[in-house]
Amino acid sequence: MIVFGIAGWSGSGKTTLIEKLIPEFSARGLSVSVIKHAHHGFDLDKPGKDSYRHREAGASQVLMLSNDRWVLMHELRGSPEPTLDDQLRVLSPCDVVLIEGFKAAAVPKIEVHRPTHGKPPLWIENPHVVAVASDAQLECPVPRLSLNDASEIVRFILEYAARHESKHAVV
Repeated sequence: MIVFGIAGWSGSGKTTLIEKLIPEFSARGLSVSVIKHAHHGFDLDKPGKDSYRHREAGASQVLMLSNDRWVLMHELRGSPEPTLDDQLRVLSPCDVVLIEGFKAAAVPKIEVHRPTHGKPPLWIENPHVVAVASDAQLECPVPRLSLNDASEIVRFILEYAARHESKHAVV
C-alpha cells in the first residue's frame, strides 16, 4: 500500500488536488482511500437523528449503513487521538492512501504551496516534503510539480513509491 501525504496551509488547495488525484489513480486501476485530519472538531451527524441520539446517550461507537454506504463513528470520550498508524490499520485494503493534514507525520508528502497566500513554505523545516506542487515558479530544493497537472503528480507519487518501496510500504 502506498501512503502519501498532501500537506499545505489552510486554503492552499489540498482538498481540490486530492479530488483531482483520485480519478487519476483510479484510471490506472488503483483503489484509493483518504485520511483527512481535522484540527477542529467535526460532526457528520445531525441533532435529532437516531444515530446522534445514540452517541449523545453515551455509545462509544455507532455504525450506520444503507444500500449505498456505511460509516462507523467512534467517540473518543477523552481518550487520546489515534495515531496515523492506528488509522491506517482501520482502513480496508487498498492500493493508495492519500493523507490530508498530518503535517508532521513521517510519510512522504507533496506540499501544495501558493506564494500568493503569503505563508512560508513547509519544505524549509519539514524533511518529509519530497516535492512541491505549485501554480508558480519556485526555487526549492525538491522537485516542483505543476499544481494543475494531476497526471504528473500521480506519476511522481508512483515513481517515488517504487523507488522507496521498502521504506514507506505499510504492512
